[in-house]
Amino acid sequence: MTKFDIELVGKVGSMALIDKQNNDIDYNVLARISRELKPGYLWVTSGATEIGRLDYIHRNGKELKGDYNDIKTDYAAQGQSILLETYRRFINSNYSVRQFLVEHQHFNEPMKCEHLKAALLRCPEQRAIPIINYNDPVCSEENRKMEIQSLRSKSDKVVECIDNDETASQIACLVKPKNLLILSGLDGIFTDVKDSSTLVRTISGANAEEVLAHIDYYQNYCDGASRKGANGARAKLEYVKEPVKLGTTVYIASSKYKISDILNDKVPCTKIGIDLK
Repeated sequence: MTKFDIELVGKVGSMALIDKQNNDIDYNVLARISRELKPGYLWVTSGATEIGRLDYIHRNGKELKGDYNDIKTDYAAQGQSILLETYRRFINSNYSVRQFLVEHQHFNEPMKCEHLKAALLRCPEQRAIPIINYNDPVCSEENRKMEIQSLRSKSDKVVECIDNDETASQIACLVKPKNLLILSGLDGIFTDVKDSSTLVRTISGANAEEVLAHIDYYQNYCDGASRKGANGARAKLEYVKEPVKLGTTVYIASSKYKISDILNDKVPCTKIGIDLK
C-alpha cells in the first residue's frame, strides 16, 4: 500500500476567486475554501494579480498603463497582501497560516527543493496551513526565460512554473499527497466543453502507464484557456502526470463545490488515478 506524507495539495485558479458581475473578490468562494482548510492540507492559490488589479481600479478609477510585465508585477504586489489577509480571515483561528512564495528555482535546485519540502512537511504537525503562490512580484519574465534556457543546457527535466497548475503539481511531487485537487471554473475535463453531458468522470487504469495513456487520449479534446497567461485543460492534464505516477489521486473540479464533497465523490468532477473504483 502506498504511503502518503500529506492528505491534500489543492489549487484554485484566479478566475474562480473573482465575482465577475461586481468586479470584486468572490468572498463566498474564498470563505468556503478557507473554512475547509486544515492541517494536512497545502493550498496553492492564484489570484494575486487579478485581485491587485481590481483593488487598484477601485482605489484609482482606472487601470495601470505601460509594459505588460511591469503592470503584472505591480498588480501582483498589491494583491498578495489582500489575498493572504482574506485567507487568514476565514481559516479556523486555531490554525496558523503561513505564506510560501515560490519560483522555478525552488524546484530546479536540489538544496532549495529540500528546504521547501521540509518546511511544508513541518506544517501539519505544527497545525499550520501553508498558502502557496508563485512569486510574481519579483519574477522578471525575461530573466526567468534566460534562467530556464540555462538550466535546459544542463538537464532535460526542468520545472518552469509558468502557472499555478504546474506549481501545485510540483508541490505534490515534493510532498507526496494522497490527493491533488485542481479547482477552476469548470466541473472538470470535457470532450466537448460546450456540452455538459460530455464530462469525463474518471481517467484510470491498472497501473501508471495505462493512466498516462488515457490522459494522453483526453488531451486531444482539450483546447483554450480561461484568461491570458493560462494554459487550459490540456496543460492541467500534462502537469498532473507526475503526481499520478507517484500514486496520488487527482481531482479536477469546480470551485463552486465544497472540498469535502469533491473528495467524497458527491459532486461531478474528473477523477484521475491508478485503479480507481
